[in-house]
Amino acid sequence: MKICIYGASSTELEKSYYDAAEALGSQIARRGHGLVFGGGQNGLMGACARGVAAGGGCILGVAPRFFDEPGILYDKCTEFIFTDTMRERKQAMEDASDAIVVLPGGIGTYEEFFEMLTLRQLGRSDKAIAVLNVNGYYAPMAALLENTVRQKFMSDHCLELYKTVDTPEAALDYIESYVPVKGDATRLSDYTK
Repeated sequence: MKICIYGASSTELEKSYYDAAEALGSQIARRGHGLVFGGGQNGLMGACARGVAAGGGCILGVAPRFFDEPGILYDKCTEFIFTDTMRERKQAMEDASDAIVVLPGGIGTYEEFFEMLTLRQLGRSDKAIAVLNVNGYYAPMAALLENTVRQKFMSDHCLELYKTVDTPEAALDYIESYVPVKGDATRLSDYTK
């Protein structure tokens, strides 16, 4: 299975975040899966890629050509795809992957997660989405989404379209056991309430 990760590129995080990302990469390789990621050598993306590389796993990096500067991209990818734009990058990552793990991250990571969640809601994707909640990072987002349901801006069914987990092992356990359900998308009548 090819697992796409989204996550921070920051080099200023607490060590526990990098440790979790590298552990995820190690588990991806150990379980015989491949990595699809945004190609960065830094942050949680780079830590996860190093974990996969240390385990001898396959790594597909995807980045827009304007990122191709010294110190930006991970140079030990098995394969690398360059795109012209960030939008093309996201599409290439989605097309190349079978499942998604969302690591802690900033606005880019949020945007990637919410796009995939929207595609699931609309029935345009059936990929498993695991949110790795390291140090409770995503607790505020969970509260936001629960409030969105309470206020009736979204169906409660949307909360079932992804799984929040606390460990890399739990993320991969969920993805490996995931079976898409036909008609999993929110009914359009729910979507337009």
